[in-house]
Amino acid sequence: MGQLALGFGSRGWGDVLPRHAAHLRALRISATRVCAAGAVAVLLAGCIMKQDLPDLALDIPVAYQKDATPQRQDAPPTLDWWRGFRSAELTQLMEEAQRVNLDITAATARLLQADAMTRTAGAALLPTLDANASATRSKSSSGYLNNGTVAARGTINTYSTSLSASYEIDLWGKNRDALLAAEESANASRYDRDTVALTAMASVANAYFQVLAAQDRIATAERNIASAKRIYDAIKARVDAGTGSDLDLAQQESLLANQRAAVPPLRQTLTQNLNILATLVARPPERVHIRGGSLGRVSAPRVTPGLPSELLIQRPDIRRQEAQLASATANVGSARAQFFPSIQLTGQGGYQSAALSALFMPQSAFFNLAAGLTQPIFDAGRIQANFDLTKAQQDELLQTYRKTVISAFSDVNTALDAIRQTAQRLRLQRVVVASSRRAFKLSEDQLRAGTADIITVLNTQQTLFQAEDTLLQAQLAWLQSYVSLFQALGGGWEPRVEQRTVTTMREPGNAL
Repeated sequence: MGQLALGFGSRGWGDVLPRHAAHLRALRISATRVCAAGAVAVLLAGCIMKQDLPDLALDIPVAYQKDATPQRQDAPPTLDWWRGFRSAELTQLMEEAQRVNLDITAATARLLQADAMTRTAGAALLPTLDANASATRSKSSSGYLNNGTVAARGTINTYSTSLSASYEIDLWGKNRDALLAAEESANASRYDRDTVALTAMASVANAYFQVLAAQDRIATAERNIASAKRIYDAIKARVDAGTGSDLDLAQQESLLANQRAAVPPLRQTLTQNLNILATLVARPPERVHIRGGSLGRVSAPRVTPGLPSELLIQRPDIRRQEAQLASATANVGSARAQFFPSIQLTGQGGYQSAALSALFMPQSAFFNLAAGLTQPIFDAGRIQANFDLTKAQQDELLQTYRKTVISAFSDVNTALDAIRQTAQRLRLQRVVVASSRRAFKLSEDQLRAGTADIITVLNTQQTLFQAEDTLLQAQLAWLQSYVSLFQALGGGWEPRVEQRTVTTMREPGNAL
């Protein structure tokens, strides 16, 4: 195990990070270069002190379980992992979902909102400038002014135009840290969009395979119904000839009815998954038609999981949590800066005159400049409470980040093991089906020859029907385990084009 501990000791208030040191972006240490471990430490400018930086302390395994000699892939991972299944219909559905899936478009809208909020936060770093213009007309009566002079009665006109500006000197980095927090939140939204897209793509693939499996199971059930009807007719012929019993006929009739009763739930499953596909591609269910054929025609690509350390960059949910942690760290710096004085500069300049014709004359010009400093002294603990809040939020996101990384490693290990186990199950189940078919054929031949026991015939039928249905479920689980692995890897690896790297449904033993 390689351990990555990115922490910084506490050195007091005066030990503020230099502003030129990593203006924002995370200091990403490549795990392939440092003990095969990788993570991100956030180094932000502004008022973030070293004791505010999170200590990731991640334990990165050298390899996945049962994969002692992992090999790096020849090409970088791509998002079109579904092409490895060699299904043109699946590829078409995937590409359509990428364009029109409503979850993806909603996530894209959230990303645009985050970008707009970033621009809003950045505005505080620049001065504001306003243009003002006014015209007033007032009438006063004669009387005494404050200085004792007599004011003449009459009408007074006043015209003015000016520009006013204000600027807060971001001496302690409060506004810069707020901008950095907004930028990292936008990055988190960007990775969230990628996570939603990956989930949607995996859902399309799983639903498509569910549809194919339901179609195969319905076709198998209908073949089994035909076989059971054939046996029923043979037994009925024996009963009519006086060599069979009504009990034998009733037992076979029950088995036939049981097979027919199994079809409606399968059709319901087919309809449900077609509706799921319709939702994923934003179509009415009536416009979704799957003509893919059979699960047996689908190939599964060979997957190279790579190194566990590469998962930190590959998975968008990890990158999202990393960005959220960076945003929280920037918020800590912004909250700390509120303890220090704020300096505000204001200025105004323009023209003012009683006559419109003389408004822009030099003697009508005026200006004023002002500087103000505000130091919080007593606010009933509001600033301290806000700082404590940001620190607690940072710690929460740190723990969430650690959990996300650990869960990602577990997801890959689980998916790799699922591929191995389902491949073995599929291979063994094929043996069961072959043996069951042979036993059923022998019992049917003996039945027609009049030498078979009806109990044997019933048992061989039930065993074969169940074995064939279980085989289809095993094929479905095997293909879905590949989808789970691609999702666990954050998008999957580009499938190889050589024939030896592609595994078909007939060769589950070479899945990995």
